[in-house]
Amino acid sequence: MARTDMKGRLLDVWISLCLAVGIVTNLEGISAQIRYSIQEELKLGTAVGNVAKDIGLDLGRLADRNLRVVSGTKQDLFKVNPRDGVLLVNQRVDREDLCAKTAPCITNLKAVVENPLEMHQVVIEILDVNDNWPKFPEENYTLEVLESAIVGSRFQMEGAHDLDVGLNSLQSYRLNHNQYFRLETEEFGEDGKVPFLILQRPLDREHADQHWLQLTATDGGKPPKSGTINITVIVSDINDNSPVCGKQKYTVTVKENAPAGAFLLTVNASDSDEGLNGEIEYSLRSKLRGLSTEPFDLNSRTGKLTVKGGLDYEEKQVYELKVLAADKGVVSLSTHCNVVVRVEDVNDNKPEIDITSLSSRIREDAPPGTVVALMGVTDLDSGVNGQVVCSVPEHLPFDLKPSPDGQSYSLVTKDILDKETTPMYTISITAKDLGSPALSSTKVIHVDVIDVNDNRPLFTESPYTFYVFENNRAGMSIFSVSAADADEDENAAVAYSLDRKSPGPTVTSFLNINEANGTISALKSFDFETVKTFHFQVVATDSGTPSLSSNVTVNVFILDQNDNAPVILYPVSSNGSAECVEEIPRNVNAGHLVTKVRAYDADIGYNGWLLFSLQEVTEHSLFTLDRYTGQIRTLRSFTETDEAEHKLVILVKDNGNVSLSATATVIVKVVEPKEAFAASDVKSATKDDEENNVTFYLMITLGSVSALFLISIIVLIAMQCSKSTDYTSKYLQETNYDGTLCHSIQYRSGDKRYMLVGPRMSIGSTIVPGSHANTLVLPDRRRPSGEPTDHVVSVWPR
Repeated sequence: MARTDMKGRLLDVWISLCLAVGIVTNLEGISAQIRYSIQEELKLGTAVGNVAKDIGLDLGRLADRNLRVVSGTKQDLFKVNPRDGVLLVNQRVDREDLCAKTAPCITNLKAVVENPLEMHQVVIEILDVNDNWPKFPEENYTLEVLESAIVGSRFQMEGAHDLDVGLNSLQSYRLNHNQYFRLETEEFGEDGKVPFLILQRPLDREHADQHWLQLTATDGGKPPKSGTINITVIVSDINDNSPVCGKQKYTVTVKENAPAGAFLLTVNASDSDEGLNGEIEYSLRSKLRGLSTEPFDLNSRTGKLTVKGGLDYEEKQVYELKVLAADKGVVSLSTHCNVVVRVEDVNDNKPEIDITSLSSRIREDAPPGTVVALMGVTDLDSGVNGQVVCSVPEHLPFDLKPSPDGQSYSLVTKDILDKETTPMYTISITAKDLGSPALSSTKVIHVDVIDVNDNRPLFTESPYTFYVFENNRAGMSIFSVSAADADEDENAAVAYSLDRKSPGPTVTSFLNINEANGTISALKSFDFETVKTFHFQVVATDSGTPSLSSNVTVNVFILDQNDNAPVILYPVSSNGSAECVEEIPRNVNAGHLVTKVRAYDADIGYNGWLLFSLQEVTEHSLFTLDRYTGQIRTLRSFTETDEAEHKLVILVKDNGNVSLSATATVIVKVVEPKEAFAASDVKSATKDDEENNVTFYLMITLGSVSALFLISIIVLIAMQCSKSTDYTSKYLQETNYDGTLCHSIQYRSGDKRYMLVGPRMSIGSTIVPGSHANTLVLPDRRRPSGEPTDHVVSVWPR
């Protein structure tokens, strides 16, 4: 809330409470008027009255209503105790400083409460106490009187001045007892009683050339106070005629913007004496002491009165001047001519806007008509020059509603606010008077719109698709999601969570999400051979009340790594070792199939592409090994000198970046043809059964893996096609290859495409549309560092 600027000077007061309360119902923020009467000069902290009780506030909710008083003056004379609503004296209160001679002395306050906003008028009348005594302009005064002065001559004196009013002001004068002068007083306008010395017996300079008198001024206080002036009467026998003013009172009216030097009037006094005794000099005299400081100049020779400058109708409307007309006699005689100058108002003051209460933060769902601020408007000019009209720009969702007296306004909303469109309003309030030419002033206030939770979090993508290599470290982050909320502060604070509402075991049981930043980590290591793809939902919830949320589907594809070593299917001996004995006749020709080593790798692509090689052989010239099929054949016919037994160690190795391998041992025994035929008859039946069983299990294994992989590829292609027509793929099968694994698809992110590669294709070769295979184009997905990544997907043969 913005507090009102305090104007004026506030003084300490001791308060004697005379409570007179009157309730006057008003509209638009001003609902009651309370009147108190106190004496000036009360002690600080003295209670004036209970404002909260007098305006009917609930004392139990006083702290929530934020009761306070504001003043249009420059000082804080009073304050309110926020706990009990008692109005207290805050500074010294001096009625004479506040109101001078004005009676009654009134000070106006505004009592402001909130929730809802209300403003009440508090009128405090300051009662005078007798705290000033009458003062004369000078402590000593010299009066020159001609000895020829006749009995009954009147000599006007400078009267005393008492700042108090009423009975406490100056009431009477008293002259000390003497045989030459007596005292008379007359009422004269603003000066009140003016003392005159009346000569009651002739003067004789030769007998006494000076007389000493004491004039005492007394006020009507209880007890009364007084002031004195010592008068020295000098008796002269030369100049015996005093100047006489041409008018008893001179009156003139001047505009407050009159320039310096503007002529007002001419004061004319006459003296029946001759020579220097008849020449008159004019001077302005102050009511209190010495020369005048009023904003006027007086020509001492001609009596011409002009404006010196600094006239201000708002400061003073009437000037009562005393012009001293004195002759140039040796003993100068003088008289006082009274001049009244009335100042006329012109429109020279801009209106002033006083914000008495301000709600600088408004909820965006505040209904039209919500009070934003209360303000008072003043113009020091009078008449139409002081009539003010306030307005705000039409394009703003705010309006001004005046109070019945036109002195206060309520700033209210007229439309629904939207924090996301306009978070803050700068409101220019213009006050314009009705003078000619019109003057205006502007007050700028800032109103912040408080956010309301009216926007749901929105994910940056929908759905999300991520590719994760298997064998990831458990507990490490694997990817992250992000959502933004158009609201602010708590309403925009997004917390992430996994949707675990699905019945039964789900993938979310081994996932964890950082609720602050959406980073998702795996609680276990993925195995491509077990799970190739899965999906789940992430929920983003803001912190507003009530909270709003949205969810997104996350699709995860597991990428294979070379984490499985080749497994030898044949040969396998009875004790589980990869070793066998093969018997062949000695008379076989070159190219004879000795046996075939069979193996498989659970990985896919290059990681599952197996190559066979001879790691150890007793005679290199006798046997050869097909690196792709694992078939062992003779290179030549056997001779009599060849050994009867040969040991072959076959190395089976995959093509992963870090290749894994396994070995098998084949013992080849060369026998005579008759023995070979006999042995073959016995072994053929058993071997055929074993080979058939091995082949059956191999086909089941390869078929299962191929089916799962094809399903993953189909899901991937369907998802990509649903997002863009560019995400297409075509697969072609090479029928001329009969190896263990035939094809793999490798993704090059730098080229933004997949490549179909096979055993007899180099990794760098590219398959273009129209060739024996096709290129599958997919969007380029990069790591946060921007480095390209390669994804390899294998295609199993049908």
